[in-house]
Amino acid sequence: MTVYPFVVHLGPLTITGYGLMMMAGFLVGGWVYATELARRGLDTAIAWDTVVFAIVGGLAGSKIYFAISVGHFAALFSRGGLVWYGGFIGGAVAVSGYMWWKRLQVRTLLDAVSPALAVGYLLGRVGCFTVNDDYGRPTSLPWGMRFPHGAPPSTAANLQAQFHVALPAGTPPDQVLAVHPTQLYEIALTFVVLVLLWRWRDRRHAAGWLFGAYLILSSLERIVVEVVRAKDDRVLGPVSVAQLLSVGLVLVGVFLMRKYAAQEGEEVRGEA
Repeated sequence: MTVYPFVVHLGPLTITGYGLMMMAGFLVGGWVYATELARRGLDTAIAWDTVVFAIVGGLAGSKIYFAISVGHFAALFSRGGLVWYGGFIGGAVAVSGYMWWKRLQVRTLLDAVSPALAVGYLLGRVGCFTVNDDYGRPTSLPWGMRFPHGAPPSTAANLQAQFHVALPAGTPPDQVLAVHPTQLYEIALTFVVLVLLWRWRDRRHAAGWLFGAYLILSSLERIVVEVVRAKDDRVLGPVSVAQLLSVGLVLVGVFLMRKYAAQEGEEVRGEA
């Protein structure tokens, strides 16, 4: 199957599917967060304040991460380079600062925002698919997709030069190869993560437990998909930087779940 980017030109203005889905991710994620806050009897204005801080911090963190990864300061001012983990870190710092400033119930709010984070990531990956970015390694599977105008095009030359993919000798450099649509894999797996978080949010658990579960599930999803992603940042053999960061977040998630569950147990015993 051959897939082309979604791009609309309105005079000097260029609108991409990624830009539309990124905007949708913030808005829909904010709505999900506000809905969850309302269910918990909290002020929904917190959700939209958080969205503003997440946008500013997320964009800054994403661009800084990208500039560091490519080693060029000028990359800060390029159009591309919106990297998820950089955005997640930058957004987390900005939102944490907002929560500290307002003296909010951090653990409760982290639980409330967890489904919204999954929604935002899912829609962001839809955006990646619409601009034919972040695809996988070559595949002969029937659902493999060709991206002749991708970012970059999935040609043999690009896969070899940019992602260090080994190809059969004699493969024409300009041949557009079918690759794993890893964007769709992430959309499907993140939907599973979202369903689990949505079901667990009503269960009794210590404040902060659900956020720990989000960190674990979302990171495991990324670790799995990275196996077939076309990447240029594999630092330990086949292991990518994103996988290393994901392992770190899994450990953080396990720590949070165990810590908060233990605290809740102590509180219950104290009340008894």
